[in-house]
Amino acid sequence: MTVLVGYVPTPLGEATLRAGVEEARRRAERLVVVNMSRDDVLVDAHRAGPDDLDRVERDVAELGVDVEVVRIEEGGDPADALIHAAHERAASVIVIGLRHRSPVGKLIMGSTAQRILLDARCPVLAVKEDGG
Repeated sequence: MTVLVGYVPTPLGEATLRAGVEEARRRAERLVVVNMSRDDVLVDAHRAGPDDLDRVERDVAELGVDVEVVRIEEGGDPADALIHAAHERAASVIVIGLRHRSPVGKLIMGSTAQRILLDARCPVLAVKEDGG
């Protein structure tokens, strides 16, 4: 079994990664860190660079956690990609980040997070940014 983390190179992504590391340690499972971006955008702040992903892999391994870092190059829908990756790797839990929303935005959760929460076959741990 594995703990699967949806990672983006932002403070929220770092908080999500830390929560994933804690879950992997608690469960004594491998950590799979997944990064991707949508095909329909030319520049995507969610796409981590090779240096970012190398740092993630190095830092997590130094903590004594078995880690695999996966970049999905051809992605359409992030929810589909994470759910598929979780199913392929028999994930025991998916760890995702949730952004702060305005009062109106709270009525409608982000579509990616909502789809993962509703469609994943395993539990989902939703993380908020540190200090937020």
